[in-house]
Amino acid sequence: MDVFGYLGPYVLEWFNLLLRWLHIITGIAWIGASFYFVWLDNTIRPPAPGSELARKGVAGELWAVHGGGFYNPQKYLVAPSALPQELHWFKWEAYSTWISGFALLVIVYYLNAQAMMVDRSVADLGSGQAVGIGLASLVLGWLVYDLLCRSPLGKHDLAFGLTIFAFLVASSYVLGTLLSGRAAYLHVGAMIGTMMVANVAMLIIPGQRKMVKALTSGQQPDPIHGIKAKQRSVHNNYFTLPVLFIMISNHYAMTYGHEHAWAVLGVIMAAGVLIRHFFNLRHRGRIEWKYPAAGVALLLGLAVAIAPRAPLQAGAPAPADAAARFAEVRTIIDQRCVSCHAQQPTQPGFATAPAGVMLDTPELVSRNALRIYQQTVQVKAMPLANLTNMTEAERAQIGAWFEAGATTGQP
Repeated sequence: MDVFGYLGPYVLEWFNLLLRWLHIITGIAWIGASFYFVWLDNTIRPPAPGSELARKGVAGELWAVHGGGFYNPQKYLVAPSALPQELHWFKWEAYSTWISGFALLVIVYYLNAQAMMVDRSVADLGSGQAVGIGLASLVLGWLVYDLLCRSPLGKHDLAFGLTIFAFLVASSYVLGTLLSGRAAYLHVGAMIGTMMVANVAMLIIPGQRKMVKALTSGQQPDPIHGIKAKQRSVHNNYFTLPVLFIMISNHYAMTYGHEHAWAVLGVIMAAGVLIRHFFNLRHRGRIEWKYPAAGVALLLGLAVAIAPRAPLQAGAPAPADAAARFAEVRTIIDQRCVSCHAQQPTQPGFATAPAGVMLDTPELVSRNALRIYQQTVQVKAMPLANLTNMTEAERAQIGAWFEAGATTGQP
């Protein structure tokens, strides 16, 4: 037996684990830095007029206590008169997050596109087509965002924010007509992450390098570089909560599996932006409870709106005998689910059963009855991308079995 062929899915599973862990670690570092510096910008207070700090060009300062010590960060309006010997650059947090995230996208989605990206009930695509759509969305997302930033619209924060929001929701809709629900969501998140890291790599860091070069040449730095960098940094700050939700969205099929998944994502992103805006204002000394209240109201309204409805009973009537009903359900699960949900999955690309759920014995089917009902009947997220072509009549049979008590008919 080909050892690599046998162990290939297992090796990929380890890459998945390690890359996901790295992605979370670097993401925490990047987003933590973003939150801290936006808080710092909103919290510093200008020095007294005529004071030594004011004469040095300090625009604001604050005192803080943390970890048993006192800190006194200061921000210069453009730049200090002379640079210190050591200057810390905040960039590798962003780069490492994007690199690890893209590598994870390749391992989980692109190398197993038929299972993870293609849903034939949505669009009958080949693996190469699905991957091409995913990659194109990342490039197109950045180009549209950057052009809008550089346009006159970029000078009007609210109008710009609403336009970008509409673009992301529209992108979610279009991707949802081409890819599976999970893949569509993840690629909207990857689009946002690409915008964020490109802001750092193509605007923020180059602008800072120009300012440093001007200072080391004895020239006064052009403040426009700081203004542009600040704008993109603020954009990144508002992107954080939506992109964090998308990072975990693959665990919640009730969102990406909904028939209007694009609208569900739009509501959740709007709630995240409103909640983030509350904290940004709070750091400036303004407490505006209407923003988190609106965000929570959106989430509560969404939860009610997408709550599962009682399934319509379809197909032939289920037998009254519990053992016969379970035998039919067991046959459906063996045909449609066990290729992935088994101790040794036979579906290519899976080394272990997804989420550790195994359904290859009657006892395991009975033990996981609620999960089976939720995933196959209520949100219809399983089988993944409906790879095994479960029918509506089969889903109805599973629903009837569960609602009758999910028994095996055995004493």
